[in-house]
Amino acid sequence: MSWLKRDFFERDVLDVAHDLVGVELVWKGCSGIIIETEAYAVEDDPACHTASRPTAREFVRSKPPGTAYVYFNYGMYWLFNLLVKGGARDGLILIRALEPKRGIEAMQQRRQREKLHELCSGPGKLAMALGITGADHGTILSGRGRPADCGLRTVKDASTHDVVTDIRVGISQAVDYPWRFLSRHSPHLSVKHGKVKLPVVTSRRRPS
Repeated sequence: MSWLKRDFFERDVLDVAHDLVGVELVWKGCSGIIIETEAYAVEDDPACHTASRPTAREFVRSKPPGTAYVYFNYGMYWLFNLLVKGGARDGLILIRALEPKRGIEAMQQRRQREKLHELCSGPGKLAMALGITGADHGTILSGRGRPADCGLRTVKDASTHDVVTDIRVGISQAVDYPWRFLSRHSPHLSVKHGKVKLPVVTSRRRPS
């Protein structure tokens, strides 16, 4: 196993979101295999924070690729994202679900749940399980400056995941972009493949 280097995140946001499925996210004594991601592009994606938040645009401009972008969603849950820049499309990737691997007891205590598939089967759940908060916003997860107890690394059996695409979850703009990537048969998904209901509101145009 090896830690992901910065050049991994210097590619098109869709390629990185796809390739993160099967990677192990290590976080302060806990870890899990990423089995679901969502890509958000800096340009031409009204669902991305950069479309409406100047602070998000400044974050993309000033931070290195592989930096954690953490925000509070609906005043309820912290959500964990990774910055991608330097490729064809810059963007942010929401880590939606993990298969827990290490530090499971700590995750169970934080989540007040025992079953493995209930610990990290959603972006808010996984942030809670790992103990991720707003204080972790801006944490560098690749290259120089990465904390010793945090990062992303490859695993031997990553190729066993059947990665498929689907529409993104819980948004009201650009809802038909097929920019969610998931391990088709994992029991740890937030929403199974093909089960997201498409809202009435759709994007005017769908990028390639």
